[in-house]
Amino acid sequence: MAQTNDPTAHAETLAIQDACKKLGTEHLTDCEIYILASPCPMCLGAMYYCSPQKVTYITTREEYKTYYRDDRKYFELENFYDEFSKSTDARRLPMTQVDHSERLAPYKLWNEKHGTNKA
Repeated sequence: MAQTNDPTAHAETLAIQDACKKLGTEHLTDCEIYILASPCPMCLGAMYYCSPQKVTYITTREEYKTYYRDDRKYFELENFYDEFSKSTDARRLPMTQVDHSERLAPYKLWNEKHGTNKA
């Protein structure tokens, strides 16, 4: 992350991107992922999307939190994971939903072209 100035450049996401490109698929169902620590929510989400056969890690955030510090505005290891269970309006990161009459159009179009749930 600090080396690339890209906050999404975690080793897990980079490995998933490389594997998907190399294999020509977004589904890594026949693959196993080996990582140092239990994944952050972003990496965990990426793993759910690519659906590997198995994920193996060697340390937990409870074990490494003494050695981990970050200076980001909304990210603190001690409470970051709790943010996901909160309603959108109760989270530390300000978020606003905008009403738009065509908000479902991209999803409907994708479903028409690729989906199995034809509405």
